[in-house]
Amino acid sequence: MKKVVVALSGGIDSAVSAFLLKEQGYEVIGATMSFWDDIALASKWCSQGCYGPQEEENIKSALKIASQLNIEHTVINLRKEFKDIVLTYFISSYMNGKTPNPCVICNAHIKFAAFYEGIKRQGLDFDYFATGHYARKNYDNELHRWQLLKGKDTLKDQSYFLCLLTQEQLSRALFPLGERTKEEIKQIATDIGLGFLREREESQDFIDSSVYPYIFPANAFTAGEIIDSTGKVLGYHQGLVNYTIGQRKHLGISGMTEPYYVVGIDAKHNRLIVGPIKELYKDRLIARDINWVSIPDLQEEIRAETKIRLAHNAASGTLLPFSENRVEVQFDEPQLSITPGQFAVFYKGDLLLGGGVIE
Repeated sequence: MKKVVVALSGGIDSAVSAFLLKEQGYEVIGATMSFWDDIALASKWCSQGCYGPQEEENIKSALKIASQLNIEHTVINLRKEFKDIVLTYFISSYMNGKTPNPCVICNAHIKFAAFYEGIKRQGLDFDYFATGHYARKNYDNELHRWQLLKGKDTLKDQSYFLCLLTQEQLSRALFPLGERTKEEIKQIATDIGLGFLREREESQDFIDSSVYPYIFPANAFTAGEIIDSTGKVLGYHQGLVNYTIGQRKHLGISGMTEPYYVVGIDAKHNRLIVGPIKELYKDRLIARDINWVSIPDLQEEIRAETKIRLAHNAASGTLLPFSENRVEVQFDEPQLSITPGQFAVFYKGDLLLGGGVIE
Protein backbone atom coordinates (compact mmCIF):
# COMPACT_ATOMS: atom_id res chain seq x y z
CA MET A 1 0.00 0.00 0.00
CA LYS A 2 1.41 3.39 -1.06
CA LYS A 3 1.66 6.07 1.63
CA VAL A 4 0.71 9.69 0.99
CA VAL A 5 1.00 12.74 3.21
CA VAL A 6 -1.83 15.22 2.68
CA ALA A 7 -1.25 18.88 3.56
CA LEU A 8 -4.29 19.44 5.80
CA SER A 9 -5.07 23.14 6.13
CA GLY A 10 -8.21 22.64 8.17
CA GLY A 11 -10.37 23.54 5.18
CA ILE A 12 -12.76 21.61 2.96
CA ASP A 13 -10.47 21.07 -0.05
CA SER A 14 -7.60 19.34 1.74
CA ALA A 15 -10.04 17.35 3.89
CA VAL A 16 -11.83 15.91 0.86
CA SER A 17 -8.44 15.29 -0.79
CA ALA A 18 -7.48 13.08 2.16
CA PHE A 19 -10.80 11.23 1.97
CA LEU A 20 -10.53 10.61 -1.79
CA LEU A 21 -7.00 9.26 -1.48
CA LYS A 22 -8.03 6.94 1.33
CA GLU A 23 -10.90 5.69 -0.85
CA GLN A 24 -8.37 5.01 -3.62
CA GLY A 25 -6.44 2.69 -1.32
CA TYR A 26 -3.61 4.89 -0.12
CA GLU A 27 -2.41 4.90 3.46
CA VAL A 28 -3.05 8.55 4.32
CA ILE A 29 -1.23 10.74 6.84
CA GLY A 30 -2.34 14.32 7.52
CA ALA A 31 0.16 17.11 8.17
CA THR A 32 -0.38 20.78 8.95
CA MET A 33 2.07 23.67 8.69
CA SER A 34 2.55 26.05 11.62
CA PHE A 35 4.26 29.34 10.82
CA TRP A 36 2.37 32.03 12.72
CA ASP A 37 4.72 33.95 15.07
CA ASP A 38 2.25 34.43 17.92
CA ILE A 39 4.94 35.42 20.42
CA ALA A 40 5.89 38.52 18.46
CA LEU A 41 2.59 39.63 16.98
CA ALA A 42 -0.55 37.98 18.33
CA SER A 43 -1.37 40.56 20.97
CA LYS A 44 -1.05 43.47 18.56
CA TRP A 45 -3.44 42.71 15.75
CA CYS A 46 -5.89 40.30 14.19
CA SER A 47 -5.94 39.07 10.61
CA GLN A 48 -8.19 37.16 8.29
CA GLY A 49 -5.30 36.30 5.97
CA CYS A 50 -3.63 32.88 5.87
CA TYR A 51 -0.79 34.31 7.99
CA GLY A 52 -2.43 35.27 11.26
CA PRO A 53 -3.60 34.15 14.72
CA GLN A 54 -6.46 32.10 13.28
CA GLU A 55 -3.82 29.42 12.63
CA GLU A 56 -4.74 27.88 15.99
CA GLU A 57 -8.31 27.31 14.77
CA ASN A 58 -7.00 25.87 11.49
CA ILE A 59 -4.89 23.32 13.38
CA LYS A 60 -7.86 22.36 15.58
CA SER A 61 -9.97 21.87 12.46
CA ALA A 62 -7.24 19.73 10.85
CA LEU A 63 -7.07 17.55 13.99
CA LYS A 64 -10.85 17.10 13.90
CA ILE A 65 -10.72 16.14 10.21
CA ALA A 66 -7.94 13.61 10.83
CA SER A 67 -9.91 12.11 13.72
CA GLN A 68 -13.09 11.72 11.65
CA LEU A 69 -11.17 10.20 8.75
CA ASN A 70 -9.24 7.99 11.18
CA ILE A 71 -5.83 9.02 9.87
CA GLU A 72 -2.58 9.94 11.60
CA HIS A 73 -1.84 13.67 11.94
CA THR A 74 1.22 15.76 12.67
CA VAL A 75 2.03 19.48 12.90
CA ILE A 76 5.28 20.83 11.44
CA ASN A 77 6.76 24.04 12.87
CA LEU A 78 8.03 26.21 10.01
CA ARG A 79 8.18 29.62 11.67
CA LYS A 80 11.85 30.24 10.92
CA GLU A 81 11.63 29.04 7.32
CA PHE A 82 8.49 31.07 6.68
CA LYS A 83 10.01 34.22 8.13
CA ASP A 84 13.34 33.80 6.35
CA ILE A 85 11.83 33.00 2.96
CA VAL A 86 8.27 34.25 2.54
CA LEU A 87 8.14 37.27 4.86
CA THR A 88 11.59 38.45 3.76
CA TYR A 89 10.53 38.19 0.12
CA PHE A 90 7.21 39.93 0.83
CA ILE A 91 8.84 42.86 2.62
CA SER A 92 11.78 43.32 0.24
CA SER A 93 9.49 43.27 -2.81
CA TYR A 94 7.37 46.13 -1.50
CA MET A 95 10.44 48.05 -0.34
CA ASN A 96 11.73 47.87 -3.91
CA GLY A 97 8.50 49.13 -5.43
CA LYS A 98 7.25 45.71 -6.57
CA THR A 99 4.02 43.89 -5.75
CA PRO A 100 4.82 40.38 -4.45
CA ASN A 101 2.86 37.16 -4.80
CA PRO A 102 3.73 35.30 -1.58
CA CYS A 103 1.45 32.34 -2.39
CA VAL A 104 3.62 31.36 -5.38
CA ILE A 105 6.79 31.58 -3.28
CA CYS A 106 5.20 29.75 -0.36
CA ASN A 107 4.12 26.81 -2.51
CA ALA A 108 7.51 26.32 -4.13
CA HIS A 109 9.77 26.98 -1.14
CA ILE A 110 7.63 26.17 1.90
CA LYS A 111 4.75 23.79 1.19
CA PHE A 112 6.46 21.59 -1.42
CA ALA A 113 9.97 21.99 0.03
CA ALA A 114 10.52 22.96 3.70
CA PHE A 115 7.23 21.36 4.79
CA TYR A 116 8.01 18.18 2.86
CA GLU A 117 11.50 18.00 4.39
CA GLY A 118 10.13 18.72 7.85
CA ILE A 119 7.79 15.75 7.59
CA LYS A 120 10.70 13.57 6.48
CA ARG A 121 12.75 14.72 9.47
CA GLN A 122 10.03 13.43 11.77
CA GLY A 123 10.86 9.97 10.50
CA LEU A 124 7.72 9.48 8.43
CA ASP A 125 8.26 7.35 5.35
CA PHE A 126 5.89 8.11 2.47
CA ASP A 127 5.66 7.91 -1.31
CA TYR A 128 3.63 10.96 -2.30
CA PHE A 129 2.73 14.45 -1.11
CA ALA A 130 -0.81 15.68 -1.81
CA THR A 131 -2.52 19.06 -1.60
CA GLY A 132 -6.01 20.40 -2.18
CA HIS A 133 -5.03 22.49 -5.20
CA TYR A 134 -7.36 22.46 -8.18
CA ALA A 135 -4.71 21.41 -10.69
CA ARG A 136 -3.66 18.33 -12.65
CA LYS A 137 -0.41 16.71 -13.71
CA ASN A 138 0.64 14.42 -16.53
CA TYR A 139 3.83 12.68 -17.63
CA ASP A 140 4.94 13.28 -21.23
CA ASN A 141 6.84 10.22 -22.46
CA GLU A 142 8.36 12.05 -25.42
CA LEU A 143 9.72 14.93 -23.35
CA HIS A 144 10.43 12.65 -20.37
CA ARG A 145 8.88 15.37 -18.26
CA TRP A 146 6.13 15.95 -15.73
CA GLN A 147 3.63 18.49 -16.92
CA LEU A 148 1.23 20.71 -14.99
CA LEU A 149 -2.29 21.40 -16.22
CA LYS A 150 -5.20 23.59 -15.18
CA GLY A 151 -7.83 22.09 -12.92
CA LYS A 152 -11.08 20.90 -14.50
CA ASP A 153 -13.02 23.59 -12.58
CA THR A 154 -11.96 26.68 -14.52
CA LEU A 155 -13.36 28.99 -11.83
CA LYS A 156 -11.21 27.35 -9.15
CA ASP A 157 -8.09 26.50 -11.18
CA GLN A 158 -5.00 27.09 -9.01
CA SER A 159 -2.24 25.98 -11.35
CA TYR A 160 -1.04 29.62 -11.48
CA PHE A 161 0.15 29.31 -7.86
CA LEU A 162 2.24 26.22 -8.76
CA CYS A 163 4.28 27.75 -11.60
CA LEU A 164 7.59 27.49 -9.72
CA LEU A 165 7.38 23.77 -8.91
CA THR A 166 10.34 21.67 -10.00
CA GLN A 167 10.26 18.35 -11.80
CA GLU A 168 11.21 16.59 -8.57
CA GLN A 169 8.38 18.29 -6.67
CA LEU A 170 5.85 17.45 -9.38
CA SER A 171 6.99 13.83 -9.54
CA ARG A 172 5.89 13.19 -5.95
CA ALA A 173 2.83 15.46 -5.97
CA LEU A 174 -0.80 14.34 -6.08
CA PHE A 175 -3.72 16.68 -6.81
CA PRO A 176 -6.88 14.68 -5.98
CA LEU A 177 -9.22 17.58 -6.80
CA GLY A 178 -7.85 18.27 -10.27
CA GLU A 179 -10.62 16.44 -12.11
CA ARG A 180 -13.44 17.68 -9.88
CA THR A 181 -15.44 20.87 -9.37
CA LYS A 182 -15.83 22.84 -6.17
CA GLU A 183 -19.52 21.91 -6.02
CA GLU A 184 -18.62 18.21 -6.17
CA ILE A 185 -16.19 18.71 -3.29
CA LYS A 186 -18.83 20.43 -1.17
CA GLN A 187 -21.25 17.58 -1.79
CA ILE A 188 -18.67 14.93 -0.92
CA ALA A 189 -17.87 16.75 2.33
CA THR A 190 -21.55 16.73 3.25
CA ASP A 191 -21.94 13.06 2.37
CA ILE A 192 -19.02 11.95 4.58
CA GLY A 193 -19.96 13.98 7.64
CA LEU A 194 -17.63 16.92 7.05
CA GLY A 195 -20.39 19.30 6.04
CA PHE A 196 -19.39 21.70 8.82
CA LEU A 197 -16.38 22.62 6.70
CA ARG A 198 -18.70 24.28 4.17
CA GLU A 199 -19.28 27.02 6.72
CA ARG A 200 -15.60 27.73 7.35
CA GLU A 201 -14.40 30.94 5.76
CA GLU A 202 -11.60 30.35 3.28
CA SER A 203 -8.59 32.67 3.42
CA GLN A 204 -8.52 35.00 0.42
CA ASP A 205 -5.52 37.12 1.36
CA PHE A 206 -1.99 36.42 2.50
CA ILE A 207 -1.91 38.99 5.29
CA ASP A 208 -4.08 41.75 6.71
CA SER A 209 -2.76 45.23 5.87
CA SER A 210 -3.21 46.19 9.52
CA VAL A 211 -0.07 44.18 10.31
CA TYR A 212 2.17 46.24 8.01
CA PRO A 213 3.39 48.61 10.76
CA TYR A 214 4.61 45.58 12.73
CA ILE A 215 6.56 43.81 9.99
CA PHE A 216 7.87 46.63 7.78
CA PRO A 217 10.74 48.93 8.81
CA ALA A 218 9.78 52.49 9.76
CA ASN A 219 11.17 53.97 6.53
CA ALA A 220 8.59 51.97 4.57
CA PHE A 221 6.05 54.60 5.60
CA THR A 222 8.08 57.66 4.67
CA ALA A 223 5.85 60.22 2.95
CA GLY A 224 6.60 61.11 -0.65
CA GLU A 225 5.22 62.84 -3.71
CA ILE A 226 2.33 61.67 -5.83
CA ILE A 227 3.01 62.78 -9.39
CA ASP A 228 1.50 62.36 -12.84
CA SER A 229 3.42 61.17 -15.90
CA THR A 230 4.64 64.72 -16.60
CA GLY A 231 6.13 65.03 -13.10
CA LYS A 232 3.48 67.38 -11.75
CA VAL A 233 3.00 66.97 -7.99
CA LEU A 234 -0.64 66.14 -7.19
CA GLY A 235 -0.34 65.20 -3.52
CA TYR A 236 1.59 63.10 -1.04
CA HIS A 237 1.52 59.42 -0.11
CA GLN A 238 2.24 57.89 3.31
CA GLY A 239 4.45 55.00 2.25
CA LEU A 240 4.75 53.11 -1.04
CA VAL A 241 3.99 49.76 0.65
CA ASN A 242 0.34 50.83 0.75
CA TYR A 243 -0.05 50.93 -3.04
CA THR A 244 -0.03 48.68 -6.07
CA ILE A 245 -0.39 49.16 -9.83
CA GLY A 246 -4.02 49.70 -10.84
CA GLN A 247 -5.13 50.94 -7.41
CA ARG A 248 -7.76 53.70 -7.48
CA LYS A 249 -9.00 54.02 -3.91
CA HIS A 250 -7.26 55.80 -1.01
CA LEU A 251 -4.93 57.87 -3.19
CA GLY A 252 -5.76 61.10 -1.37
CA ILE A 253 -5.89 63.26 -4.50
CA SER A 254 -8.80 65.19 -5.96
CA GLY A 255 -9.72 67.68 -8.66
CA MET A 256 -9.07 65.34 -11.58
CA THR A 257 -11.40 65.44 -14.59
CA GLU A 258 -11.45 61.61 -14.65
CA PRO A 259 -10.53 58.77 -12.24
CA TYR A 260 -6.81 58.40 -11.59
CA TYR A 261 -5.04 55.14 -10.80
CA VAL A 262 -1.58 54.08 -9.70
CA VAL A 263 0.32 53.59 -12.95
CA GLY A 264 3.86 53.35 -11.58
CA ILE A 265 5.93 53.12 -8.40
CA ASP A 266 9.32 54.86 -8.26
CA ALA A 267 10.93 53.35 -5.17
CA LYS A 268 14.30 55.03 -5.83
CA HIS A 269 12.79 58.50 -5.48
CA ASN A 270 9.91 57.46 -3.17
CA ARG A 271 7.32 58.64 -5.68
CA LEU A 272 3.90 57.30 -6.59
CA ILE A 273 2.95 57.85 -10.24
CA VAL A 274 -0.74 58.18 -11.08
CA GLY A 275 -2.74 58.73 -14.23
CA PRO A 276 -5.94 57.96 -16.17
CA ILE A 277 -6.86 54.38 -16.96
CA LYS A 278 -5.47 54.58 -20.50
CA GLU A 279 -1.97 54.74 -19.00
CA LEU A 280 -2.49 51.33 -17.40
CA TYR A 281 -2.74 49.50 -20.72
CA LYS A 282 0.49 47.94 -22.02
CA ASP A 283 1.04 45.52 -24.89
CA ARG A 284 4.21 43.79 -23.67
CA LEU A 285 6.21 42.74 -20.64
CA ILE A 286 9.53 41.22 -19.69
CA ALA A 287 9.53 38.33 -17.21
CA ARG A 288 12.69 37.11 -15.45
CA ASP A 289 13.83 34.00 -13.55
CA ILE A 290 11.66 31.75 -15.69
CA ASN A 291 10.85 28.30 -14.36
CA TRP A 292 9.91 26.05 -17.27
CA VAL A 293 7.54 23.38 -16.05
CA SER A 294 5.95 21.44 -18.90
CA ILE A 295 8.63 22.17 -21.51
CA PRO A 296 12.44 22.09 -21.12
CA ASP A 297 12.97 25.72 -22.21
CA LEU A 298 12.12 28.26 -24.90
CA GLN A 299 14.36 28.02 -27.96
CA GLU A 300 12.27 30.11 -30.35
CA GLU A 301 9.20 32.29 -30.28
CA ILE A 302 5.89 30.53 -29.72
CA ARG A 303 2.23 31.44 -29.46
CA ALA A 304 0.79 31.11 -25.97
CA GLU A 305 -1.58 32.64 -23.45
CA THR A 306 -0.18 34.62 -20.51
CA LYS A 307 -1.81 35.17 -17.14
CA ILE A 308 -0.47 38.24 -15.31
CA ARG A 309 -2.32 37.60 -12.02
CA LEU A 310 -4.65 34.91 -10.70
CA ALA A 311 -7.87 36.76 -11.57
CA HIS A 312 -6.65 37.67 -15.07
CA ASN A 313 -8.06 35.90 -18.10
CA ALA A 314 -4.98 34.53 -19.85
CA ALA A 315 -4.35 36.69 -22.92
CA SER A 316 -3.05 35.50 -26.28
CA GLY A 317 0.29 36.67 -27.55
CA THR A 318 3.81 35.66 -28.53
CA LEU A 319 6.59 34.51 -26.20
CA LEU A 320 10.11 35.42 -27.33
CA PRO A 321 13.37 34.23 -25.74
CA PHE A 322 15.21 37.11 -24.06
CA SER A 323 18.59 37.36 -22.35
CA GLU A 324 19.52 35.78 -19.00
CA ASN A 325 16.53 33.47 -18.53
CA ARG A 326 14.07 36.19 -19.47
CA VAL A 327 11.07 36.09 -21.77
CA GLU A 328 9.40 38.92 -23.64
CA VAL A 329 5.65 38.64 -24.00
CA GLN A 330 4.02 40.56 -26.84
CA PHE A 331 0.25 40.63 -26.34
CA ASP A 332 -2.18 40.70 -29.23
CA GLU A 333 -4.20 43.29 -27.31
CA PRO A 334 -2.99 45.72 -24.59
CA GLN A 335 -3.51 44.39 -21.07
CA LEU A 336 -4.63 46.30 -17.98
CA SER A 337 -2.35 46.77 -14.96
CA ILE A 338 0.74 44.70 -15.78
CA THR A 339 2.38 44.78 -12.35
CA PRO A 340 6.12 44.39 -11.69
CA GLY A 341 6.72 41.77 -9.00
CA GLN A 342 3.69 39.68 -9.90
CA PHE A 343 4.06 36.43 -11.87
CA ALA A 344 3.52 36.00 -15.58
CA VAL A 345 2.44 32.41 -16.16
CA PHE A 346 2.38 30.93 -19.66
CA TYR A 347 -0.21 28.47 -20.95
CA LYS A 348 -0.90 26.50 -24.10
CA GLY A 349 -4.54 25.70 -23.59
CA ASP A 350 -4.71 23.80 -20.29
CA LEU A 351 -0.96 23.14 -20.26
CA LEU A 352 1.12 25.37 -17.96
CA LEU A 353 4.37 25.94 -19.80
CA GLY A 354 6.17 27.92 -17.11
CA GLY A 355 6.26 31.24 -15.34
CA GLY A 356 8.45 34.01 -14.01
CA VAL A 357 8.49 37.38 -12.26
CA ILE A 358 7.27 40.42 -14.19
CA GLU A 359 10.26 42.75 -14.43
